[in-house]
Amino acid sequence: MKKKKIAEGIAFLVISALLLFGVPRYVMERVIVDGGSMETTLQNQDNLLVEKVSRYFGALDRFDIIVFYPNEEFKEEDKYYIKRIIGLPGETVQIKGQTILINGEPLEESFGSSEMETAGIAAEPVLLGEEEYFVLGDNRAVSIDSRSSSVGTVPLSRIGGKIVIRIFPFRKLGTVDK
Repeated sequence: MKKKKIAEGIAFLVISALLLFGVPRYVMERVIVDGGSMETTLQNQDNLLVEKVSRYFGALDRFDIIVFYPNEEFKEEDKYYIKRIIGLPGETVQIKGQTILINGEPLEESFGSSEMETAGIAAEPVLLGEEEYFVLGDNRAVSIDSRSSSVGTVPLSRIGGKIVIRIFPFRKLGTVDK
């Protein structure tokens, strides 16, 4: 009887440790918006939940809002970007004025809350690799995104996950526009 209670206690501790450390690391975690690059969809200091599993199954789609890290060593998880996927692997992205072209065709979207002042690297066609994405902030006048050579295209290896729900402020609790 005593051995059974000890075994149950150990099992409880192991399961608790997996939930406490495994879920935030591998399944879902909270991030906080820092800045105005995703306005009006997301506001500075919005608290969001990021689902981290779907990226492993090729479930990232155009217009998903993702979290990605500025470099390959994304273990430094206190520095991240939150942007919207515009271009998918294998596509060619180009920006002419305010028009985003995907494979030469205008992209129909209404997420941009401000005019783009520059096309950046996308002034010329950008061919995305097998696991590369082109991302833009919704507030295009201030967003540092794939147009910038300091960010560039985003390889799947730097994507932490996609935003699934806003948890704070409570008055905006719910899913985020896609």
